[in-house]
Amino acid sequence: MTPLVVAAVLVAAVTHASWNALAHNIKDQLLAFTLVGFGGALCGLVLAFFVPVPAKEAWPALAVSAALHVVYQLLLMRSFGLGDFGQMYPIARGTAPLVVTVLAAVFLEELPDAWQLTGVAVASAGLLGVALWGIRRKSDRAGTGGREASPREPSASSRLPALTAAVATGLAIASYTVVDGAGVRAAGSALGYVAWLMMLQSVVIPAYAAVSRRGVLIAELRPLALRGITAGVLSLSAYGLVLWAQTRAPLAPVAALRESSIIAGAAIGALFFKERFGAPRVAASALMVGGIALMLHGG
Repeated sequence: MTPLVVAAVLVAAVTHASWNALAHNIKDQLLAFTLVGFGGALCGLVLAFFVPVPAKEAWPALAVSAALHVVYQLLLMRSFGLGDFGQMYPIARGTAPLVVTVLAAVFLEELPDAWQLTGVAVASAGLLGVALWGIRRKSDRAGTGGREASPREPSASSRLPALTAAVATGLAIASYTVVDGAGVRAAGSALGYVAWLMMLQSVVIPAYAAVSRRGVLIAELRPLALRGITAGVLSLSAYGLVLWAQTRAPLAPVAALRESSIIAGAAIGALFFKERFGAPRVAASALMVGGIALMLHGG
């Protein structure tokens, strides 16, 4: 991976964590993802006038990816509705890189070199550390520890649906990453691909909201419009950078590097949601930086 590719993916990671934080901070997740979808679709429509239409070979991947992105958005909504941003986001994003490595090797015959593979493993260890720290901290607070657990602190059994949704979100991420890796390389234009992907994937949730909240949707959306549409613009920008990077580097290291958004997400959680960052996350960040260095060496 070249320094330019690394820089692009790191910018995408911070941008991605930012739009997820904006969406999470809107309590009604259907409204949040309606606005994100509207913002992404609008940007995709404008962009489509200025970039090439994807080659016909890319359209099957576009169709499959759009469906997978809708599944991902529904699962992410469910995750954010059930758990803390600082816990759900790391688990959802941290599940993906190693799965991408396996899927890319099986379906695209793409195996990173030894340096890149080691970098993916080291970075994934850091990401897993962030996720597990969040789970353990929740468990420690919910355990007795010589006292009664607070009724406001979730038990292990009550956290299971949230953890399941977060892991399923990660599997959806890995799936669309591999599909898009193949599709964008066949499209002939990363910008053309992301423009049409945004238009295809972004209409489902707003359409559902329009039907289910008929008569009240506009009034509910109005006070949240700027925040939600900004999240949609950030979403398109972040994924456009990732798709461009996938045309210039193997999928596995790009996926691992992209998930440095977990570190950005943890920092956002600490700064804006008053969630503790903590020494384990500092150590996980160090592992992430080490993994990036190894991937750069392999590039």
